[in-house]
Amino acid sequence: MKNAIIFHGTSCSPNSYWLPNIKTYLETRGYEVWVPQLPGSDTPDLKIQLPYVLENGQFSEHTVLIGHSAGCPLSLSVLENIDVQIHKAVLVAGYARPKSDDPGPELILQEKYDWGKIRQNVREIIFINSDNDPWGCNDREGYYMFENLGGTLIIRHGEGHMGSDTFNQPYKEFPLLEKLL
Repeated sequence: MKNAIIFHGTSCSPNSYWLPNIKTYLETRGYEVWVPQLPGSDTPDLKIQLPYVLENGQFSEHTVLIGHSAGCPLSLSVLENIDVQIHKAVLVAGYARPKSDDPGPELILQEKYDWGKIRQNVREIIFINSDNDPWGCNDREGYYMFENLGGTLIIRHGEGHMGSDTFNQPYKEFPLLEKLL
C-alpha cells in the first residue's frame, strides 16, 4: 500500500497552507495519507516529536515523506532512525543547521546528522528552498543538505517560505510539489 506522511512546521497544523491540498491530491492517487498534529508544535522538540512519529508512523518502500520548515529536520531524523528505505522524501523550506536569526536553541535539530544513514534510507530526496526565505530556510540551507545527501535541489526565486501567515504567504496550492510527486 502506498502511503504518505506530511509534517507541518512550527506553530502550524495539518490544515496549514498547501498541506490539505497535497493530502487530497495524494489520496486521489491511491495513497493513504497521515498528516499528524505534531505535539508541541509551537516549540518543536525532537525528543518529543521523533518518538511520536516513530511510534505512530508506517514506513515502507512505498512511503513518501514530505516536510515543511521545522518538519524537515524532523524528516531527516526520521530517515536516520528507520530501518527501511522509503521511496521518496521532499523537504520544503527545510534546514539542518541553526538559523542565524533565532535567538534560542532549536530543539528540533540534531547536533550532528548521520548523512550516510539518512541517504541509505531514502531512494529519492528532493529539496525545495527559496532564495528569499524570511526565516532563514533559504537556498543556502537547501544547498547544505544537498551537499551532504545528493538528490535534487530546486531553488525557487522570490517564493519566500512557501507558506507563512506572518509574511502573508497563504500558499494554498503547490503545483510544483504535485508534479514532483
